[in-house]
Amino acid sequence: MGQRISAAKSKHLITADVGRRGGKTIRLKDIVNDALTKLDCNSIVEHVMVWERFYGGIESSAPYEMKEKDIRMDPLVAVQRPYCPPVHLDAEDNLFILYTSGSTGNPKGLVHTTGGYTLYAKMTTQITFDLAPGDIFACVADCGWITGHTYVVYGPLLNGRYAKNFSANV
Repeated sequence: MGQRISAAKSKHLITADVGRRGGKTIRLKDIVNDALTKLDCNSIVEHVMVWERFYGGIESSAPYEMKEKDIRMDPLVAVQRPYCPPVHLDAEDNLFILYTSGSTGNPKGLVHTTGGYTLYAKMTTQITFDLAPGDIFACVADCGWITGHTYVVYGPLLNGRYAKNFSANV
C-alpha cells in the first residue's frame, strides 16, 4: 500500500476502521497506519478519513487509536447540510487509479478520467442491462475490480433516475 500511496502522491486517504472478508475481521486502519511509515507516505498524506463500521453516534469515541492526521467521517458527515453543490471538473481530470493484478510483473496504476470513464460506465450500465424503473439489479463483482467499480458504484449513480431502485450485492 505504501508504494501505491507514494506513486499516486495521495494527499487524502479514505478507509474504514475494520472490514469483513471471508468471515474474518480485517483491521483496515492498522494497514493504513503501517503504510504511512513506508517510503515518503507520511510526508505526502495530509488527512486519513476514517469511516467506522459500527459507529456509535456523535458522542462515541473512536474505536481505534486516533492519529494526528485522522478525521472521523461519521460524526463529521452527521452534522453537514444534506446538499453538496457540484464542482466543475475537466473531462481529463483524474477520477481514480485502479491497479492491475501484477500477474505478469509489478502492478501498474491505471488512471481513469472523469469524462471518459463516467461516460462509459453510464452508457454500458444503461445499454447492457436495459434497466428500467422498478428493476432490481445485482452485481456480485468485488469493488476492487473495474467491474465492481463500474456496475456497483458509478453506473447506478450515473443513471440517476434508476439509482433509487438499485440493490447492489457485493
